[in-house]
Amino acid sequence: MKFVFLGALSLFLFGCTTLNEKMDNWTEKNNKREFQVKTAWVRRTTEKDNLGFRKINRMTPVIAGDLLIQGNAMDGVTAYERESGRLKWRLPIVNGVEPSATLIKDRLFFGASDGNFYSIAASTGEVQWAFQTKAENLSEPLLYEGVIYFLAGNNVFYALDAATGRQLWLYSRQDTSQFSIRGGGAPALRNGNLFVGFSDGSLVSLNAKTGNVVWEAQLNRNKRFRDIDSTPVLDGDLIYIAGYDDKLYCVSADKGEILWRVDGGGYSAVTVIGDKLFYPTTNGEIWALSKANGDKIWTHKLNEGIGTAIKSLKGVLVFGESQGSMFFLDQNTGKLLGSMEPGRGILAAPLVDEKNDRVYFISGEANLWALDAGWVRAPYF
Repeated sequence: MKFVFLGALSLFLFGCTTLNEKMDNWTEKNNKREFQVKTAWVRRTTEKDNLGFRKINRMTPVIAGDLLIQGNAMDGVTAYERESGRLKWRLPIVNGVEPSATLIKDRLFFGASDGNFYSIAASTGEVQWAFQTKAENLSEPLLYEGVIYFLAGNNVFYALDAATGRQLWLYSRQDTSQFSIRGGGAPALRNGNLFVGFSDGSLVSLNAKTGNVVWEAQLNRNKRFRDIDSTPVLDGDLIYIAGYDDKLYCVSADKGEILWRVDGGGYSAVTVIGDKLFYPTTNGEIWALSKANGDKIWTHKLNEGIGTAIKSLKGVLVFGESQGSMFFLDQNTGKLLGSMEPGRGILAAPLVDEKNDRVYFISGEANLWALDAGWVRAPYF
């Protein structure tokens, strides 16, 4: 009887072990997550179908309360309800709006391709004032202490009174090159000094009050394209900025000295997260770099164009591809987690609403997309 009892006990313990292993495997599989991308809604931003030449839509959407505001490069600016995508108002502008805008309270500031810079009421679309630049405007503005700063397409940098649109000062820079990339970056600001990139390959620091030059640094010296079209990104007393088909530079904000450089040009600004830089290059790659010295950590190759500026969604990198899809990459490894093809590519940086796990962007077809993106529990069966 003793041997029978021991045999039964062994069988019982073996059965328990097997059952526990099955339970552990079931728990592991049931807790497994996958990254999911789904379309919440999509809207055409043009008043009529575009049957002609496709233009460059590069404006990042703007959240203004319950509204989502989007400009296109064809016929103007529109506002939609964030949740439903229902049209709220439309402001017609000849040749449309390409650059991203700046919002403060109910005032939205942006440059347009009709040769004007605008201040409008975000809630209604009513124009408050318009300032003539007599050139197309392709750069996002910056608002600081009641002054709006922006770079016009003819290499003239303006400072305007934000309340009235009155010109306070301007800084003009001549470019003798016959070749230039169409675009321009937003200015950056630190300790009362502005930092602006120009099409002649220079990065210039200007006093925000007077427009006087603090320092200037010649970065991009290419014979063909010398443009500094990316927005300078400040991190403490360092500036990270890219030259088109050139290099990524780390520059001191105080003196404009080049501290290090990495071969590989860029059109969009870098994104700083922790101790890393995330950088879309003009040769169609996404780089993760050490921000201390520019050493490469990982690379992700794109197949259909160049990447937009990169945004972060809870540890996931979000960016568009100029001739392809919206991509979602693991921040630590560069592994592809998901994608969505909107048609005719993406040139505008996306807007990420982390609170609601939603991504908004305009496609090359001038359609405004709202995507729900995030981690969900994978089905067990």
